[in-house]
Parts: sequence; structure tokens; C-alpha cells
Amino acid sequence: MVDETPALLTLAEAAEAIEAGRLSSLEATQACLARLKRLGGAEALNCVAALDEEAALSQARAADALRAAGKPLPPLHGVPLAHKDMFLRKGRVSACGTRILAGMAASETAGVLEKLDRAGALDIARLNMVELALGLTGHNAVAGTPRNPWDRTRITGGSSSGSAAAVAARMIFGALGSDTGGSIRFPAACCGVVGLKPTYGRVGRSGAMPLSPALDCFGPIARTVTDCAMLHAAVAGHDGRDPASSRRAAGNPLAALEAGVKGLRVGIPKSYFYDPVKPEVASLVRKSVEILRRAGADVIEVPIPDIAAANPLTILITAFEGAQAHAALLKTRAADLGPQTLGRLVLGLLADPAAVADALRWRKAIVREFCQTVFSACDVLHTPVMLAPPPTIAESDIGANPGFSEAMAAMGHCTRPFNFLGLPAISVPCGFGPDDLPAAFQLAARPFAENTLLRAARAYERETEWFRRRPND
Repeated sequence: MVDETPALLTLAEAAEAIEAGRLSSLEATQACLARLKRLGGAEALNCVAALDEEAALSQARAADALRAAGKPLPPLHGVPLAHKDMFLRKGRVSACGTRILAGMAASETAGVLEKLDRAGALDIARLNMVELALGLTGHNAVAGTPRNPWDRTRITGGSSSGSAAAVAARMIFGALGSDTGGSIRFPAACCGVVGLKPTYGRVGRSGAMPLSPALDCFGPIARTVTDCAMLHAAVAGHDGRDPASSRRAAGNPLAALEAGVKGLRVGIPKSYFYDPVKPEVASLVRKSVEILRRAGADVIEVPIPDIAAANPLTILITAFEGAQAHAALLKTRAADLGPQTLGRLVLGLLADPAAVADALRWRKAIVREFCQTVFSACDVLHTPVMLAPPPTIAESDIGANPGFSEAMAAMGHCTRPFNFLGLPAISVPCGFGPDDLPAAFQLAARPFAENTLLRAARAYERETEWFRRRPND
């Protein structure tokens, strides 16, 4: 019988234990594989797309052999991870949540996976996702819908659904996801874990499935802010295969992670973000502000420029660019797509290219005004992530309940603006509502200020113990 206890460690704890020799990579990997097999399948949380047990164990044995040889080790040496099923690895299938790609092996490896390889991490499983990453709830009519580990009748959020569920259920120490309209932050919030969407261009996107080149960002989902910082440190930086990748130095997010928030200006929006939020969610999010204030932050109300159009414009750009990115699938395999995916791609075909071009042209001016107005007054902006507790899988299935489509679009009210603006944002757990489901707040900052976000989020996390609470198996 495999001891699953090592899988309950945080990523930082596991990395330190492996480095110190108190835990082998093989023991950590066996523990994660046991939980992935027991909890990740279709009969349980349905968050595992595929795993290769023998390859995973081989990686772990190799990592232990390197450590035994006394060679200098990178920071994530021997730590098992698993990722959203859209990051290619040469010779391996990445199905991207669709049956169409289920048998196609990749001809290249994603830049972020190459960076994690160099950091010493193991890649032991592919995790389920919304088909072609088109959806914020987590529904997938083709691969099946992952279930929330806190309540299996509830959504995980999407499109990085399997990543958030697997991390929350302690199957894996951390995972990469993608965020085009909230697809890292929203599932992280639904599942009670931490999710970081970096600045547009901060993390390279080569060798991964594109959805909207103007909006796509890749980032970590993990149990703690420190874990997220470690993963971000590994993947941030220039990617020569991604034309949108920034050459700006990323710095070390761990250097000032424990510096606290004394004197840091935390902005509370005067308008927009709280407008449609349910009282039970708003109450928990506002309590997190008081914790940051007690930790030393200067809490300031800040004006918000009119960004109401950011949500629908993000939906428009995503639909249009998604239809372009998957035009070949639409022409040859449309009948094999799930109905929600097909519907959104068809809407993208109907989108007016001139309107999309206008939206992208206006973006620079909108970003400039937003940053000048908001971040001249504060260092980080504090908002909700979700409008309401996670709904049930049944009630949020627009195939069975078409009336939910408007509510689904509204779900991105707090997340999509930061995709449109290209700004970094992080989702942080902040308690549980009356139904015992997780709630979260969001911090956003000026471009390339991920390290400030992580520092502020960590200061909050030190004052609370939400990250220690885990769902029952």
C-alpha cells in the first residue's frame, strides 16, 4: 500500500524535503500517482486526462539518482507536477480537451515545460480542461466535466478545470493553466487554491494550444502563494519562439516574498467590481481587506475608469481569434466538437473583424488611462473574483439550461477586464461561505508587477490558515 502522506505537503515543503533527503522523489511521485488514480478518474473528480505511471516513476528514480550523486540541484528538483492538457511535449499526445486531437502526438515541447524541466520538476500527468479552453464553468461534453473536490455537484470553474481540482484535492503539488478570460483565477477561486495570471507577455506561450493570441496568458495554480511564486519563478522570462514575449527581466519573486505589506497601498474600487457581487461573497472579500489593513497596508478607495466594455470585448476577441486559431477543425471536424465549443466558434466566425480590430486598437489607450487613474493612487487593486458561490454542474450546463448563458457571460465580470488590459492578477482564497464552498479575492497591479502581487498575497496568507484546509477525499 502506497503512503499518500507526502502528497499532502505543499510544493515548497516537498521541494525542501527532497533537497534535504528526508523525502525521495520516488516517494513523492508514488504518493501523487496513488491519489491521481484514486481521485482523478471519471468515477471521482474526473480531472485526469492521462498519466503514464512507468514514465513518471522512471523520472523520479532518475531525479533520486542525481541527488545521490551529489550534483548541484535546481529549485524544483524531483517535485512531481501535472498540467492542463494543452502544453505540448514532443512525442506525447495533448488532446486539449477534444476527441479530435486525442491521437495526435506533438512535434515540439512547450517553452514553459522546457523551463520546468530545467528547474528539475517532473511532468507526470495531463489534466482535463474545457474543450479547446472555451468556457469559464468547466463543462466538457466530450471528455466529461471535472467535479469540485469541495462538493462534487459543483463546478470547478474553467477552463483550467482539472488543474484546479487536482491541486485542491492534493493529487499534485502544482499545475500550469492558461488564462484568456479568467481561466486560471476562476477555477482557483472555485476550488480554494491560488492562481496567478501574469502580465501579457511575461510567460512565453510557444508549443501550446493557442486560443486568443491577443489575450492568452499562462501561469501557475498551487496551494499556497509561495508555491505559486516558485512556479512563476521557473516559467517567467523571455521565450524566443513567442513573438509577444517580453524581454523585460522578471526578477526573483521569492526575494521579497516575506517583506509584508507595511506601507503598501491597497486600492478598493469605488465602482464596477462589486456592483453585481452577491452579499455572501462580498462579505468574505471585504473581510480580507481588513486583514491586509491589520497587517500594515494602507487601504485607499480608488476611482475606476469606465471599463464596463472590457468583459464583452474580451468575449468578442476570444471568439474571433479562437475561430481563426481552430479554423481547420471547424472546416473538417465540426461534427466532432462539443455543442458549447462549436457554438462559441461559430459565433467567432460571425464576428466583425473591423470591430475586433477597433477593440484591439482602443486597448492601449484604455490601459494607459486605467493605470494612470488606478495605480497612481495604489500599488495593488483589491477586488472579488466571483460574483456568487460556485453553481452546480447541472444548473450551469447551458446545453440543458440555455437560460444560464447570460449568467455564464457575467461570471467574467471581475476577471476578464484584466485580460483585456493585459495586467497581472492573482486569486487568493479568503474563507468559506454558508454552503462551505470556497471564496476568493483578487489582486491586480500595473504591468510586470507580479512580485508585488505575490508579496501582498503572501502577507494575507500569513495572517490566515485557509490554505491548510483541504477537502475530504
